[in-house]
Amino acid sequence: MKSGLAVHLSVLLFVLTACSSAGASPSPSAPSVAPTTAASASAAPSAEPVELTIYGAASLKGALEAAKAAYETAYPGTTVTLSTGSSAALETQIEQGAPADVFLSADTTNPKKLVDAGLADGAAVTFAGNELTVIVPTANPAGIASPKDLARAGVKVIAAGEEVPITKYAKQLVDNLAEEAGFPADFAAKYTASIASKEEDVKSVVAKIEIGEGDAGIVYVTDAKASTKVTTVDVPPSANVPATYAGVVVKASKNAAAAKAFLDWFAGPDGQAILGSFGFLPSS
Repeated sequence: MKSGLAVHLSVLLFVLTACSSAGASPSPSAPSVAPTTAASASAAPSAEPVELTIYGAASLKGALEAAKAAYETAYPGTTVTLSTGSSAALETQIEQGAPADVFLSADTTNPKKLVDAGLADGAAVTFAGNELTVIVPTANPAGIASPKDLARAGVKVIAAGEEVPITKYAKQLVDNLAEEAGFPADFAAKYTASIASKEEDVKSVVAKIEIGEGDAGIVYVTDAKASTKVTTVDVPPSANVPATYAGVVVKASKNAAAAKAFLDWFAGPDGQAILGSFGFLPSS
């Protein structure tokens, strides 16, 4: 009897022990899946949407549209909004509080204004170069064959406003041409007298020449290349003026890190490839 009782007690003790083990928590040494999953999730790239507003020179319009498409494809979740116009006008808008994240100018002067005023996040970054050319309507009704003809009586020159970068570059070109062999000494004065209108930006100059409201205009090589309705008149290389484009991240940007990433990308190999396809030169 004692032997049978011992057997029953042993069986009962085994069952109780097994049940207790089944309901217990895993030992500290047991592997846990949850912490690994959480760590992986935190390490994954953020998918939060980012909106960037880029203010750019009018001459960059085509290149920026291509850059927008490429950047949004390369960085899903990023939306790029473009606003193009006169670099001087855009700089003024930013000074007055316009909500831009990045400013891309057709010169170095306007970005420097923002840097000097404490309105830029970091230094200006040069990202492209350009040169100048003379354009005429495809039919060339005024018969302009040389930049010398811009000083000819009766020729209507379309120019841009005084603060627009193309105007400053054009003035340098005209001054250089006045010193070229075969150009009259008063070439600059006669050129100025030939100006029939002053437009808000370089794209507006091209537009007026395209529809024949002017006989000629001085624009960037890239603007001439982008139009099928104008013909170029070569400028002597010795007189041509290099244009340097620079950009800054706007200090008031709500997406400063993303804005800097875009500017670095645009000034880097990917952006340079796009700019080059539109005729821009590498920044010097």
